[in-house]
Amino acid sequence: MDDNSIQAAVTSISAPGVHFEDTAFARDLVPCCNEVAARLAGDHPKRFGAFATLPLPDVKGALLELEYALDILQLDGVVLLASQSDGRYLGDPNFDDLVAELDRRAAVVFVHPTIPKSVEAVPIDVPAFASEFPFDTSCPILNLIWSGTVERLPNVRGIFSYAGATAPFLAWRWSLLNLHPTMLEPAAVGVMHYLGQLLYDTALSANPHALRSLLELVGPSQVVFWSDYPFAPAPLHGASVRSPASFDGFDAPKRRAIERDNALVLLPGLRAQLERA
Repeated sequence: MDDNSIQAAVTSISAPGVHFEDTAFARDLVPCCNEVAARLAGDHPKRFGAFATLPLPDVKGALLELEYALDILQLDGVVLLASQSDGRYLGDPNFDDLVAELDRRAAVVFVHPTIPKSVEAVPIDVPAFASEFPFDTSCPILNLIWSGTVERLPNVRGIFSYAGATAPFLAWRWSLLNLHPTMLEPAAVGVMHYLGQLLYDTALSANPHALRSLLELVGPSQVVFWSDYPFAPAPLHGASVRSPASFDGFDAPKRRAIERDNALVLLPGLRAQLERA
């Protein structure tokens, strides 16, 4: 953080999460993870915030941990995996109770990919970050729109990894679903409208190819910096920090919004700590 002039960071646990087809173990593990994150933020309040981990696909356990993590530990939001160990994607009706509670709380929800269960049927031996992760990022975006979840629960502030992965490229193609009768009730306003409500991060995507596509879909106010550290090693992380400064689509105010201001709007607790600093 110091080497890259990062004043504060929000921690989160990404793939593979905490649920390894053992619900009891996940329920025991997840509060330990969240307590460590809370302790880090508490010990260094001007440097760290934290997103809570939930033990999905165990919805009952996730609701209990959500209450503990946000009300007792006072974490800044939650991180959800795009797909779960049982093969379900976000947007599946099985998760409706959890998403409704997140909406009631107007929670910040960071969605990170994992290696989906469907990969078992894909005999391609390529590292997941280059192959399955982008698709696992994109599928829940479409499923949340198609299922009507985004329409029904507009208060959840969702941040999606990797500049939305394939979503900006596929946005027009997805918009053809507006003509499908199944879309008329759950997503009547249209796919482009819902895509424009979401937020997208810059992890492994702070390059002209991804950013130009993303900015055709949303404005800079819907983009936040994300590092993917430590999965992205330090040299790559440094390049991700520097790349927005060399991208000709961002002037100084837009870069400041993406690198700082947009996140502080989402995270009032962290903003208050930095203002005290």
